[in-house]
Amino acid sequence: MTSEAERAFAASWWLVDDLVRFGMEHACLSPGSRSTPIALALWRHPSVRVHVHLDERAAAFFALGVAKATGSPVAVACTSGTAAAELLPAVVEASMSRATLFLLTADRPPELRGVGANQTIVQPGLYGEYVRTTIDAPVPGDAPEEDTWHALMLEATRAAMGPPPGPVHLNLPFREPLVPGLVSLPASPPSGTEHAIVVSAEPEDVEALRRDLASTSHGVILAGSMRESPPTLPELSGRVAWPLLAEPTSNMRVPGTMSAGQFLLADERFAASHVPEVVLQFGAAPTSRAGLEFVRRAGRLVIVDQDHLVADPHRRASLTLRAEAAAVVSEALEELEPRDETPWLRAWIDADTTARTSVDGLMDRWEEPFEGRVARDLPAAIPDGGTLAVGSSMPIRDLDHYMVPRGGLRVLANRGASGIDGFVSTVLGVAAAGPPTYALCGDLMLLHDAGSLLWSAKRGYDAVFVVPNNDGGGVFSFLAQRDLPEFKDLFATPHGLDLAKLCETAGAGHTQVERAGDLIPAVEGAAGAGGVHVVEVPSDRERNVARHAEVTAMVAEALRGCERR
Repeated sequence: MTSEAERAFAASWWLVDDLVRFGMEHACLSPGSRSTPIALALWRHPSVRVHVHLDERAAAFFALGVAKATGSPVAVACTSGTAAAELLPAVVEASMSRATLFLLTADRPPELRGVGANQTIVQPGLYGEYVRTTIDAPVPGDAPEEDTWHALMLEATRAAMGPPPGPVHLNLPFREPLVPGLVSLPASPPSGTEHAIVVSAEPEDVEALRRDLASTSHGVILAGSMRESPPTLPELSGRVAWPLLAEPTSNMRVPGTMSAGQFLLADERFAASHVPEVVLQFGAAPTSRAGLEFVRRAGRLVIVDQDHLVADPHRRASLTLRAEAAAVVSEALEELEPRDETPWLRAWIDADTTARTSVDGLMDRWEEPFEGRVARDLPAAIPDGGTLAVGSSMPIRDLDHYMVPRGGLRVLANRGASGIDGFVSTVLGVAAAGPPTYALCGDLMLLHDAGSLLWSAKRGYDAVFVVPNNDGGGVFSFLAQRDLPEFKDLFATPHGLDLAKLCETAGAGHTQVERAGDLIPAVEGAAGAGGVHVVEVPSDRERNVARHAEVTAMVAEALRGCERR
């Protein structure tokens, strides 16, 4: 007679094998007893690469990094109780950034719920609306038929596909005993199955978009964070003679787009005199407050929102196309007559060139490694085919202002919920997926996920972290909180920790950069050495604020000079 443990392992194997056929190649798990059947099924399946993490939160963010880097589903498995609760932060980010995670939480059987059994909480519904569905599976001993488990996985994979795609939760109760013998079951190879449903725009919406594009020469195209970027977007910009402002996380900041667009939007005089009649926004809402205000002022806002991001915080959109962006651009290009360069476009190009020249000229005179220059020089130096993961708070804002357009680079960020947690884990997940991986983050962001650095630095991943260290939360120095008497204790939160010693303990490489010109040689050396390496860039918080102000003032002065010519 088949034992309880063998039935649990068989059911787990069928689930894992169906995930492999759905395109899963990576899985993350943390140690635990109740999760033994699913852990063994993942580990023993020949087509699954398993990454073991001590911390469930780190495991989930690592899986998120793999999912974002590959576009494929990734499984996260854990034991019961608070272990399952640790997945929530990454689940929130995965849901809001449309990444596909399969959350495989082991649980006690129903008869042990609500009776005070050890390590037992209410796990069904634990992730609320942040999962596409929650399935509380039967105990394998109560449903031993293989068809039951295939039907369950069909329901889960369909939910994961969306639209929009996102995480799903499978709660898996197991009875003891949990350890099977050496059971051999057939294994499927990876299939590379597409796991997102492509939604097409309604013909009348595409026609309305064409009318907007043809209606005025005073328009602007904004590209925000996107899961899939439309490669022909610069062609559309050229066809209608509208400037294209692309955030780095859109992966559309390529030659031909504005190089200093955020400086133009942040200059009140320029922004007030260049209010567009139409803004065509792709993907998420702008990161910066200046960008949000620019969109709010526009006469008309049209959004192409493939992933239902609801990217309209001011509720200004007059038309939203919930469809795959590349197809929308392709359809919009049809029958659109090319527009010659207009005074409107020429004004944007001249101002952009002026701003870029003034910013670079000023920064290049400074010997200390200003954080804005770090955000310019790092992405420019990453080899083609590389990936740059950028942290929330100041790094993403500095990158948006200072990054020069280029091709051959992918930029990723946890901008769904814009938290700083789990960043190290996410970066290492990206690195596990294969591309040359670099990261830009603040010191607090590194420390917030120091456990992942300690656990994973010597596990064969290659990633270079560039860390401006201003001894605390630098972003708050740019906000109104800086004037509070409690600013230092409640917001700046200086830590006084030695990052070199942290790296030594973790087994990660460490280099400290004191001069701006030494950053790129240090990054190149770290990448060449392999493994996980932290390039620390000391930064004085107050001086950094002053330097940002100097750049802003220089841009304003240069733009006034451009107006007078």
